[in-house]
Amino acid sequence: MARADIPLQSQWLPFTPNRSFALDPRVFVAAEGMHFTTHDGRQVLDGISSLWCVGAGHKRREINAAISRQLETLDYATAFQSGNDRSFEAAERITALAPGDLNKVLFCSSGSEAVDTALKVALAYHRARGQAQRTVFIGRERGYHGVGFGGISVGGIPANRKTFSGAMLPRVDHLRFIHDPVKHAYYNGVEPVWDEDLLLELEQRILPLHDPSNVAAVIVEPVAGSAGWYVPPQGYLKRLREICDRHGILLIFDEVITGFGRLGTPFGADYYGVVPDLLTFAKCVTNGVIPLGGVLCRQGIFDAVMDAHRDSPAHQIELFHGYTYSGHPVACAAAVATLDVFRDEDLFARAGRMGWVLGDVAHATLKGLPHVAGIRSLGLATAIELQSRPGLVGQRAYEVFLDCFRQGVLVRPAGENVVLAPAYVVEPAQIEQMVETIAKALRKLA
Repeated sequence: MARADIPLQSQWLPFTPNRSFALDPRVFVAAEGMHFTTHDGRQVLDGISSLWCVGAGHKRREINAAISRQLETLDYATAFQSGNDRSFEAAERITALAPGDLNKVLFCSSGSEAVDTALKVALAYHRARGQAQRTVFIGRERGYHGVGFGGISVGGIPANRKTFSGAMLPRVDHLRFIHDPVKHAYYNGVEPVWDEDLLLELEQRILPLHDPSNVAAVIVEPVAGSAGWYVPPQGYLKRLREICDRHGILLIFDEVITGFGRLGTPFGADYYGVVPDLLTFAKCVTNGVIPLGGVLCRQGIFDAVMDAHRDSPAHQIELFHGYTYSGHPVACAAAVATLDVFRDEDLFARAGRMGWVLGDVAHATLKGLPHVAGIRSLGLATAIELQSRPGLVGQRAYEVFLDCFRQGVLVRPAGENVVLAPAYVVEPAQIEQMVETIAKALRKLA
């Protein structure tokens, strides 16, 4: 396909420097396994699971066949005042994977919708228990929770908040970020051990400032993915769970990235041994094929909302929330088929094994190369942090991204980080190709 045949002028690409893209378009027209095909016939190795989504690799025939069968039986059905068989099946399969009593699912279509749903459920839960004053949310600096107004409010990436700052939720605070670029620049498959307690600020400043009785929930990513794959200190999430329990505050894990295998376990909650009250998911649940997201809720949250309406007329709705595409039958069919693939091929465990390969190769190959300031690896993801050019934060990582693409490997620039997060079916030789491609790009920048 010639560039002239692509109608580039009509689409405004998201999270993309559109002026730069127009000069050198990167257009995919096909994908299979670990590779994309570009409009000009080149093969590009997908080093990021196409934005953390494609855990089982591209063009999985089992998933495509399930979608086709579903389209021939029930293409769409409203989830308001009714349900469909595939959504109930998908919910049962997802809750069976979840830890603890996270056994109720509210479906939506994306991670952004899932986060806003979780925030609303938290408010509804506290109101149902007679604590409607609990409306404060606590996020974390450099956290990413999608692009809904709720998500960018609790999120902590400045660029995501800058343009929309005038319309964000007013009662929000943020925890300190979880990275020390000097003491913890490099780690591979381990949780950093800090000399200080990063959560003292929560107990000694943030909660006293707002009064714990006014706080609805704390929301964090188990691993901060979109900012550049930052791992929390050892014991951090367990201590956060204890603090929330002590003050009656809900704990929300945003697992849109870490859910469904990225850490070698079903969820980050399993990896860290911490059960949150609410858990958001999306991306890998359908292998990225069709949009689907959701919130896993603990049984007590559902029960509290239902119990608050025990004396209401039977026709009254307990929770005024939902989306047109909640529990879409085709998306849920894709989810069931995806979970079958993950199970039948034991891909979560494989992700854990390949994560060690990725971490070892990245640290052995890239440490010490020009402009490398740190390397962080856990599960099947690695971030290479680069030194910034004065006044041009992110430019060097963007140049590495462009050079890698020209060499036939897709990586992700995230600020001044270059991130690798391949599909769980990645082979060791493909990992070596990804890392060596980054190394070549870095040497060119020296």
